[in-house]
Amino acid sequence: MHSVNAATGHPPDDKEAEHIPLITGSVAEFYIEPMLPHVGDIDVMLYRNTHLAIPRGHPPPTQLPAEFHNYVKVYEITDSHVRGYVYLLLRYLLSKRTDNDKYEYFECDVKPCDVVTISRKEDESNMTLHGPYLLHISQREGEGSTNIHGPALLRDNSHLSQLSVDFVRCVRCLSWPSQASDWPTRHRNYGWPDSTTLDRVVSNGCDVVGMTHRRCRQHEMCCRAQWRLSFSRAEIVLINSWMPVQQITYHLLRVYVKTERLTESADNSGAATLSNYHIKTLMLWACELKPGSWWAENLNLVRICVELLQTLSVWLTDTRCPHYFVRDCNLLDNSFNVERVASKLMPVDEEHLSTWFIRHYVGQCAQLCPFYVFLFGDVSTSVKLHKAVSEIVRCRLNTSLHDMWQAVDYAEARITAAVSGRSLTVRSCVYWTNELTKIDKRFSIYFSSIVLLHVACKTGGLSRNGFNDKWTDILTTVLGHNSSQCCSVLPRCTTELNTSELVELLQQSAVEHLTTYRQLVAPDLGSVATIVTTDIEALYAYKRGDYQRCLQLSTQNVHTLLYALCRHSVSTTPEFIQLMDDDIVSLTALTLTVSPECRDKRSCSSISQLTLSLYLMTQCQLKLHHSVTSLAQTLAYVKVAQRRHPRWRTLDHLTLKLTERKVFGAPLN
Repeated sequence: MHSVNAATGHPPDDKEAEHIPLITGSVAEFYIEPMLPHVGDIDVMLYRNTHLAIPRGHPPPTQLPAEFHNYVKVYEITDSHVRGYVYLLLRYLLSKRTDNDKYEYFECDVKPCDVVTISRKEDESNMTLHGPYLLHISQREGEGSTNIHGPALLRDNSHLSQLSVDFVRCVRCLSWPSQASDWPTRHRNYGWPDSTTLDRVVSNGCDVVGMTHRRCRQHEMCCRAQWRLSFSRAEIVLINSWMPVQQITYHLLRVYVKTERLTESADNSGAATLSNYHIKTLMLWACELKPGSWWAENLNLVRICVELLQTLSVWLTDTRCPHYFVRDCNLLDNSFNVERVASKLMPVDEEHLSTWFIRHYVGQCAQLCPFYVFLFGDVSTSVKLHKAVSEIVRCRLNTSLHDMWQAVDYAEARITAAVSGRSLTVRSCVYWTNELTKIDKRFSIYFSSIVLLHVACKTGGLSRNGFNDKWTDILTTVLGHNSSQCCSVLPRCTTELNTSELVELLQQSAVEHLTTYRQLVAPDLGSVATIVTTDIEALYAYKRGDYQRCLQLSTQNVHTLLYALCRHSVSTTPEFIQLMDDDIVSLTALTLTVSPECRDKRSCSSISQLTLSLYLMTQCQLKLHHSVTSLAQTLAYVKVAQRRHPRWRTLDHLTLKLTERKVFGAPLN
């Protein structure tokens, strides 16, 4: 859910420069799904598509990724007096040529004082530059309140998820920084990271975050001008390459230091304390310096965690935590309050950690299961403990599929709302397609279908412009230049088709995409809820007057869904409403007018697959003059569906009531 939020949150726009989000931290790093929550908040790095950083001495780029703007300011990264922290100097202005899509550059007259500085006013979220240049993070109305939170902007997105979001301001650097030049080539005894992972990390470059080193915050100039090199992109790739046991160890260490309050100061002196980043650094070094056999042979998570905590204790005692990427950079200094933490880690042994693990970790997991008091009331023997853990695992397996269904349902709603509520551009479509593909390739198919419906909706409603070059470019971007869908749709769109034929062609292609998407998703969710894959196909068949085909598909869907657990719904946004008949459109409008709260509740204003199938089935029977017996059976199905839908499914109940009245009003044969 959090990944889809980021992917559909702030896409770049052609008309105005935008911040491009990259979700980082725990949400992006973990591929395991622990039973205990492993995400405290959502970390999103925002880089502006009109700004770029390059290592000192590098030539300005002539080509940039598609998300970048046509005009880009290029800043040179120069060292500060603190390792891992840098300054940014404006060096070039890039302008994209229209004939070959390459950038030409203009060199700026640079003065030593022309460094990018960061505004520290609590009521601002701006990054400013000495002189006439400005870096700015826009705050859109209605998207959550924003507060300054260290280097991040803390935004409460309670209407989107239960977690807060940290928006971290940064400047993108497409090249690997010279400050970490020896990292890719240093000697590694055990082959981790492998060459493929190394190449991927280096090719991703890095980012430069607006943050000052702790020791420099009292210095006025350094406080405003210093930036920190961020390797979040590299960390995501590396941590996702870990073995499951390494990810589990990382998770357990994080839970342990948090539970034992080792990341909080013992007093109010303001001294810096241990953080998750120190644990991450510890794990990165361990994965590189320990052989695979140390992790995998005679697997013992408690032993592994104890040894790593002992290593951390030594680091704290020596006030030493070597940066994983930047040589001779120490992440600890005398300003850190490490004595208390070191003293608590020193006596940790396997017996202590085993007891902690059972009481605190397994005990908390048990609380997430029904009847946890009875489940975890007595674990005094290994047999009883094994029984309790087995029950916890069974509970987790049952809930994980439900969580997956919720995530898919949320993703569909979020993607539909993003396309429907925003102005599509080629740049935004490139961004959304790339980000959704990273999350799940199936979501990019769903996105393509919604874009096709969106273009059909806009084309059919534009009496003056109709289908223009903008829509051609967007469809080419979404469908792919060389794809079979693009080759079959675009040539006909660009010929002299009239508007109705063009809209029908776009709708047909969208229905094919949606059916493919349903077919790919249904098998994974089948054990949680029943999903039919031909509901949109049936809806489109009815729209074009193929009542026999619609009746066949809808009847099959009703028989499948009537007594099954069915949770899937069809949206009533403009993209989908164009496929529905006037009666459904009127009921939707009535629902939103009488109950305005339904506008923010998808469950009120969407229509379930069962309801839609029953409505289409009835309409086709009436169109084809079926017998009273046949309609009576359908009416019995409607009665069942009315009992099955909860009262808050407003549009479902209105549609079922309308279906019932259509049956009663049918002429006798």
